[in-house]
Formats: sequence, structure tokens, C-alpha cells
Amino acid sequence: MNAAGLASDRLAALAGIDIDAAGYRLHPCKGDYFTIAPRAPLRFEHLVYPLHGPAGLGVHVSFDLGGRVRLGPDTEYVNVPRYDIDPAKRERFASAAAKYLPELRAEWLTPDQAGVRPKLAGPGEGFRDFVVAEESARGLPGLVNLVGIESPGLTAAGALAEDVAALLGSL
Repeated sequence: MNAAGLASDRLAALAGIDIDAAGYRLHPCKGDYFTIAPRAPLRFEHLVYPLHGPAGLGVHVSFDLGGRVRLGPDTEYVNVPRYDIDPAKRERFASAAAKYLPELRAEWLTPDQAGVRPKLAGPGEGFRDFVVAEESARGLPGLVNLVGIESPGLTAAGALAEDVAALLGSL
């Protein structure tokens, strides 16, 4: 089984699959988060999601395990995964969130963390869902590729495992 996240396209290629013909080429997409200062006069009891755009959910409000309030992630396609955060982005984050948090001030935002998502869709392309494929048709019986599993993959891990078990059980 290939469930290698950001390297899943490279592992599929090592198995002999033409990842471009198969549609398995990944486009690393960096997402930054900013923390809202505890002193900010904003209180949240629930996650806040704006209406999403073409690249995903958009900058939304979430909480970390310590209860800190975060905004993010944004969308930045990168050639090589990296995890730095440009503090100057806080103006863009405040502007993006102003649609649903008009009282938010950029000075209340501090860089928090960054992650890189393994997107199947590149910049300007439409949405592409996960690939879960048993590769017997490509001459690789028993190989299951899970490619482009983004953040909802954690939530969907149980269902993905059931799909893989069903694919392998049908061999």
C-alpha cells in the first residue's frame, strides 16, 4: 500500500506508474496559520468557515488543543515543501477574515504554523478528490495507491481503510 502523503506520487512512479498519465502528480500546497492574540476582544464558541472559493475552505477560524484561536490556512503552491511563515501575510489574513470578522485587526495576528497539503489539482485547476486505486489494471496486483489525501483524510481515515480492505478483499 502506498499512503505516503507528499511522496505518494513519487512512490507510485517508483512502482512503474506514469503519474502524469494516471493523474497522480501532486502539487504541494503550503498553508499558513496565524494565532489571534488572547487580548483581542473577540470570542468564539464554534469554528467559523466562510463560503469557500476554488482552492478550498478559505481562511477560517479554528482552535488548537490549547484553546488558542487560529486563522488559516491560506493557499500557496510551492515547488518544495517549506514551513516558514511570512509575518507580513497577517494583513492578507486580516483582510480575508474581514468578510466575516470585520472587527479583526491585523496587529492581533501572530504567525503560528504552516503545513503542506498534497493537492492533485494544481493552481487554477478545478477540485480533484483523493485517489484510492488498486493497481491490478496496471500490472501491479495488490498495490493500492492513496494519492492526494489532504487534511480531510484524517477525518476519513476509517472509511479509507474500509475502502482499501474492500479493494484487497476482492483480489
